[in-house]
Amino acid sequence: MQRRQLLSLIAPGMALGSLGLPTLSAAQAAGDKPIVLGQSAAFSGPAAELGQQYHLGARLYFDRVNASGGIEGRKIELHKLDDGYEPERCAANTRQFIAEGVFALFGYVGTPTTAAALPLATEARMPLFAPLTGAQSLREPYNRQVVHIRASYLDETAAIVRQTHAVGIKRLAVFHQNDGYGQAGLDGVRRALATLQLEPVAVGTVERNSTDVGAAVEQILAARPEAIVQVGTYKACAVFVRLARRAGFMGTFYNVSFVGTQALMDELGALAAGVAVTQVVPFPYAPVTPLSGDYLAAIRSESARGQSPSYTSMEGYVAARVFAEALRRAGKAPSRDGLLAAVQGMTALNLGGFNLSYGANNNVGSRFVELTLLTKDGQVRR
Repeated sequence: MQRRQLLSLIAPGMALGSLGLPTLSAAQAAGDKPIVLGQSAAFSGPAAELGQQYHLGARLYFDRVNASGGIEGRKIELHKLDDGYEPERCAANTRQFIAEGVFALFGYVGTPTTAAALPLATEARMPLFAPLTGAQSLREPYNRQVVHIRASYLDETAAIVRQTHAVGIKRLAVFHQNDGYGQAGLDGVRRALATLQLEPVAVGTVERNSTDVGAAVEQILAARPEAIVQVGTYKACAVFVRLARRAGFMGTFYNVSFVGTQALMDELGALAAGVAVTQVVPFPYAPVTPLSGDYLAAIRSESARGQSPSYTSMEGYVAARVFAEALRRAGKAPSRDGLLAAVQGMTALNLGGFNLSYGANNNVGSRFVELTLLTKDGQVRR
């Protein structure tokens, strides 16, 4: 009798071992079933380029892994849902991913959206891997379900304040998005300035997914700042720069990495001169590290469909590499808990010029921050 015929006669719940038949291990049962990840991000609206670029970078690396046979024979699929950078939509997307049984949540984009997903992921014991946010509220208190790769906004704003202090700037203003992301950046600037017995000379806000910044420009320029820190997304920050320059402000604008460097340059054109951005991953426009060289080869491949390099897609590429490495270390039959344990074991991971270190009660891999300056001809200077 064929095995299939015999199995059809077995009573439900009867163990194969009791019949003298070999049982399937978890790894064999999984076979070549793909590892499915769920990504909720902005793929439409004024922050869309952030989600699109992050997804692109991650897909480029996962495509390379899959082309070489996957990990332990299993390919990685990255499914995406658009949340428009709105928390309520992100929460709905997260519930859908959890109901579908994805292996992990990956590459969420933004502080308010990730904050909406965090309690859902925690309750479901679902890994939330490499969100594109540096907010301290998502890092403290420690949550084992969340794996961060990038430096925090505290790290980025501290680097900005060190730079402004080094060149003698004391009158610093802050323009920020009016939500958890913007508040995290403002808190970082205030904390760094407090060590110098200083505080922002003015603070102005913009609502999420809005470019209505006129009142903020007026309010901030009235305080006569020497430099302005921006904690927003590329469209609102570009409009602010444009209006402030038109009003005669000639100081430097400092942005944290989430702004989207390439998108900001595209929006500003020649007005990008005098705009600085902190970066949390290696330079993506030249092979300055082996990692940068690998990324450039991927972005120039056919599968990239003519896309250009950017810091945001580089970050997605890095996130995918870290996830794939953790999955390899999780063994032939990876579980969610096994993935998180594998991350904790990566105490000294070198991706080729970009170092990460995790450990027990440490789920933040990198604190790398580099300050870059944009030019009027669309270049990024380190």
